[in-house]
Amino acid sequence: MNLIRPAAPAADELRDRFQAVRAQSLALAAPLSAEDQCIQSMPDASPTKWHLAHTTWFFETVLLQPHATGYRVFDPRFHYLFNSYYEALGPRHPRPQRGLLTRPSLDEVHAYRRHVDEAVEALLETAGEGRDWDAIAAIVTLGLHHEQQHHELIVTDILHALSCNPLLPAYRAAAGPALRLASVPPPMQWLPQSGGLVEVGHGGAGFAFDNETPRHAALLRPYAIADRLVNCGDYAQFIADGAYQRPELWLSDGWAAVQAQGWRCPAYWLAPDDPRLAHQGATAGWHVFGLHGVRPLEPEAPVAQLSFYEAAAFAEWAGARLPTEFEWEAAHDAPGIMQMSGHVWQWTRSSYDPYPGFRPLAGIAAEYNGKFMVGQLVLRGGSVATPEGHTRPSYRNFFPPAARWQFSGLRLAKEL
Repeated sequence: MNLIRPAAPAADELRDRFQAVRAQSLALAAPLSAEDQCIQSMPDASPTKWHLAHTTWFFETVLLQPHATGYRVFDPRFHYLFNSYYEALGPRHPRPQRGLLTRPSLDEVHAYRRHVDEAVEALLETAGEGRDWDAIAAIVTLGLHHEQQHHELIVTDILHALSCNPLLPAYRAAAGPALRLASVPPPMQWLPQSGGLVEVGHGGAGFAFDNETPRHAALLRPYAIADRLVNCGDYAQFIADGAYQRPELWLSDGWAAVQAQGWRCPAYWLAPDDPRLAHQGATAGWHVFGLHGVRPLEPEAPVAQLSFYEAAAFAEWAGARLPTEFEWEAAHDAPGIMQMSGHVWQWTRSSYDPYPGFRPLAGIAAEYNGKFMVGQLVLRGGSVATPEGHTRPSYRNFFPPAARWQFSGLRLAKEL
């Protein structure tokens, strides 16, 4: 596998990071029952158990089988069950049917993880004994970043599944009681940006996915970008103004989605008359279902679980627009800008296209990002579900425009 990569880390450093990332996957699954971990609530989501197995399959298939002499495959059938989309590796179980995999059991998946973990750690212990350490380190590093992507998917996918349960159970208990804050969201401030020729994309040391490269110049017109994210208080005004009944605010495909899906608010908002609130002991007003269960809407919290269509419609209603991904990246460290990462992924107005000069990586990694560069929009930043340290200003997330089960929100921009 030919990866664009920084200098290989030391074996003990990589082993420690491997152990930490692998342990975090199990920690994220720990609040869930075996039944929770088997459910698949829609074709775009995967069961927690499948995430635990697939990330293990990645290390077994891409690292151990080619590089660990004498490695014994845990179960040959898992090659078919837990391949995600790697066509070069042969047929695989259909994605929409992952929730039917009641077997292997969760205990067997845990045993699979232990088997592979022991083999990876043994490989790292002996990697200096004539093996190609650079290649091994590059695959392990990619595998860890891949597993961190699945950390976020474990959270977002199970939250969608729990949102389908009429009991609206919490993923984990909240630290404190649900309180409705009697506060007024601060006014949004506009930060002028001069534009011009800017460098975008990953450059320098450190890991990056192939779709963040090559670094290149982009020409930007002068623009202004909002200092903060659009919050729930802002979005409640959009709803109160009848925006979901106003076709003039929506892109054609977006309006079709609103009509077909019956959208009237973000995915996990509960209107004051929602019958499910009667079983929650909820107070009056809008509520939001999240990781801590049903909570009163907090006006200052960034709005989340929006599709691109809803983000674009809000921007139109606000007399603004969404930033391009290059405007977003160029403004990442602008004085006064806030909430660039760790809250919600931010929809941009950029289609997910290859950068000038982009070439897919060689080998299995060629299927990692490049083949998805059609029909999707770029999101930037990082969410509350994104592992700490996983993102960077050049990180390009991407989803279809109708996707709304992620922690996805928006930031406004406008012309100058």
